[in-house]
Amino acid sequence: MKFKSEQGILAEALGALARIASSRNAGTPALAGVKMILTGDTLTASSTDQDIALQFTLSVGGDTDGQGLVSARMLNDIVRVMPSGKVTVEFAGDNATISAQRSQFTVPTLNAVEFPRTATSTGEPFTISSNEFKAALAQVVQAASTDPQKHHLSAVLMTSTDKGIRLVATDGYRLAMRDLEGTSGLSSDSFLIPARALNELQRLLDIADDITIRFNEVDATFQSPTMSLSTRLINAEYPPYQTIIPKNNSNLATVNREELLDALRRTRVLASDTTPVRIRMSEEGMRLTVTLTDGSTSVEDLDARFTGEDITVAFNSEYLANGVDACGSEEVTISTSVPNKPAIIQPVGNDGYLYLLMPQRL
Repeated sequence: MKFKSEQGILAEALGALARIASSRNAGTPALAGVKMILTGDTLTASSTDQDIALQFTLSVGGDTDGQGLVSARMLNDIVRVMPSGKVTVEFAGDNATISAQRSQFTVPTLNAVEFPRTATSTGEPFTISSNEFKAALAQVVQAASTDPQKHHLSAVLMTSTDKGIRLVATDGYRLAMRDLEGTSGLSSDSFLIPARALNELQRLLDIADDITIRFNEVDATFQSPTMSLSTRLINAEYPPYQTIIPKNNSNLATVNREELLDALRRTRVLASDTTPVRIRMSEEGMRLTVTLTDGSTSVEDLDARFTGEDITVAFNSEYLANGVDACGSEEVTISTSVPNKPAIIQPVGNDGYLYLLMPQRL
């Protein structure tokens, strides 16, 4: 097999493929590879860790049809440092040669026969705007758990609603929910999609204007004309998230989003996972305070419109900043009831996004 490709185009695809290729399964070395199949001027490049499979279809200058398997990370590292312009890749015998201008690398190949077959979901397809889906994922995926012991929370719930579809993620300390109205097509009520797969998908959604989504009982597939990402679904019971969303938060503060984010950035010089930021909300505005055991303090005063009873609530400053940032609006609202109950953060003028945050003990 032999072909030529633009260095930038090949490097972009290989960067994503290398992130998917497994580096943990020593029993199956082929999972660390990227498999390439050349037919004419069309190159199909794939990688998988058996949970996520990624495939690109690239237009190249084909010379000799064939297929081969080589370390995804090694090939990515080589192509990434090659000079811009045309890169030639040739598989011959037990080696692959990558060359450009006066640079040349030769690396051993892997056994392509051991590379697992990958299949896309055969469910009924529906299409969504890539930009809209990317924005929704950015708002929601961050709230999924990264704790391997919380398998059912390391996913994003995609569920159907009367008006479209809904994305939900929670790690037990916060919850993010985004409604996408006017989008329909789910073949079932809900699916649990691994957050890791959706994190990778976010990086790839700029490839096309629209993304096609398919589900079956065990897999989800996200496709554009040149990219396909498939992932195993998580088979678990998702918590009844609607029951923890408060309906009667009577204290409401409205504040400029950027001003609040700037204040939180400064308070995080002292704040940490174990030292929360205290927020005092009243008719006088909003005061953010961090106090350390050694006497160090940080105080930020902000203008805010407030209705309700004066209240002081403590939050993890990073989680709070994530929710405020995700709103994306000029102003955000923070609604509370009592200091030990969840607060709701929402963008002003858009009720399609909700970020719930559990308080910390004062």
